[in-house]
Parts: sequence; structure tokens; C-alpha cells
Amino acid sequence: MQFIIISACLLGQSCRYDGQCREYPEITPLCSRKDIVLIPVCPEQAGGLATPRPAAERSKNGVFTREGRDVTAEYERGAREALRLARLYGCRWAVLKEKSPSCGSCCIYDGTFTRTLTEGDGVTAALFRKEGISVVSESRIPWLLEQL
Repeated sequence: MQFIIISACLLGQSCRYDGQCREYPEITPLCSRKDIVLIPVCPEQAGGLATPRPAAERSKNGVFTREGRDVTAEYERGAREALRLARLYGCRWAVLKEKSPSCGSCCIYDGTFTRTLTEGDGVTAALFRKEGISVVSESRIPWLLEQL
């Protein structure tokens, strides 16, 4: 049995920054596998942020809202909580929401609030990689399923 930690928003939980619930059809093949158990987590909520909450983006200096509020501590706390949960279940893989300042992997918004993408990882994705947990975004699920 494979335990995989996953961004809760990808499973339809209303934990996105805007409080909206979206469907992510790319998750369906992952959910249909009987040998996989998905462990949902929202690092932003785990770090103490409310839903809905102001949009935030990661820059070199931390994570900030459009209004300039520094929410780095909350994002770091949420990342540590997500890591604790991943370790509790022995997760070797994480499926995290792309472009997010917390969960984004390889490509995130650049901190200018202009919808400009840049190379980099969100706070949780970076911590997971540092701690040896392989991170993929929802668009890479077909590749992940080939690896399992």
C-alpha cells in the first residue's frame, strides 16, 4: 500500500485561498487505484491561515500578501505540519497543487502579483524535497502512476 500526501484542495476541499472548491479531473486515476491511500493536507490552514484568505505569493524574501503582509511564518509552520503528517504515514510521494506559494513545485508565481511564473518551489514543496519526499504536481499524475 502506498501512502501519498496530497493537497486537500485537489480532492475538492474548500481550502483554496479564495474559499472556492474546484474539480481536478486529473486526480481521478490516482483516486481509483486500490493500492494508494491519499492523505489530504492544506499547509496554509495547518499553518493557521483562514479560508478564505488574501492571495499570497512567494518571493526571495518570504511569502507576502498583495497588501504586503508577511505570512512567511504561517507558511513555514504549515509546511512543518504537512511534513509531520507525511512522516506519520511514511509517505515517499506528495502530489501538490502547482503554482501555489506553499505547494507549487518547479514553477510558482514570482511575488509581483502579475500572474508571472518563475522557477521555484513553494514552501511545503521545498521542505518535502529537502527531507527526501518526491513532489509532483497534479499535471504529472500520469508520470507518477507509471513510477508506482
